[in-house]
Amino acid sequence: MSNKLDGKRALVTAGVQGIGMAISRALLAEGCIVAVHYFSSAEAANGLKAEFGERVKAFQADLTDPAQAKQMVDQAVDAMGGLEILVNNAGSLVERRLLDEVDMDFWQTVIDVNVTSMMNVTRFAAPALRKANGASVVNLASLAGRKGGHSGSLIYSTAKGAVLTMTRALSGELGPSGVRVNALAPGLILDTSFHNTHTTKASADATIAQIPLGRAGTANDVAHAAVFLAEQFDGFVTGSTLDINGGVYCA
Repeated sequence: MSNKLDGKRALVTAGVQGIGMAISRALLAEGCIVAVHYFSSAEAANGLKAEFGERVKAFQADLTDPAQAKQMVDQAVDAMGGLEILVNNAGSLVERRLLDEVDMDFWQTVIDVNVTSMMNVTRFAAPALRKANGASVVNLASLAGRKGGHSGSLIYSTAKGAVLTMTRALSGELGPSGVRVNALAPGLILDTSFHNTHTTKASADATIAQIPLGRAGTANDVAHAAVFLAEQFDGFVTGSTLDINGGVYCA
């Protein structure tokens, strides 16, 4: 167990499914107290609480709604007595649509799920993060935000590109308060609801064939990187994006 994270208080959005669950478990393994947010996964949240006891706090909210996001953050901070680590993991492709199939309702939905939710949570968590003696924000972006994504992911890729830019902007704004802000940009991470829903086997196989390491990533690959960036609450890494893609794209 790392003494550096032992007893630190973390909030993970969408923290009981896929990559979010892997990150929550990894932080718990390092000794953190973890508040997990969920939208509809109450059963998974309760299971994590049953497994880890009082070190897990669980809160439901629609993070695209500012009032719900604020209530969730306030409850999490109150329950833990503070906050040193925020992991903005919530996001979704929603569905694949080409440019000619995009209407403004779909545009707004994808932007809200991936960008507005992150802005809401970060804005309401910022006072607690500033009060900490060093804090770390980890934003989940995507390889799609780097290179545009596969067919039908135009709006999702745009949103994740915005996450990367927001990460750099926040690092400058929050840095003077001792808050470090970094991003993760995962590539093909299989065995998650995202790719189980939106990626065909043929597409996955074609992508894997182009990956220098010769395999897809796992949720734990992302979680290990999230723990590293979480540890930077007192470090010198900020405004950076860590690419987790097996070498298929190197910035």
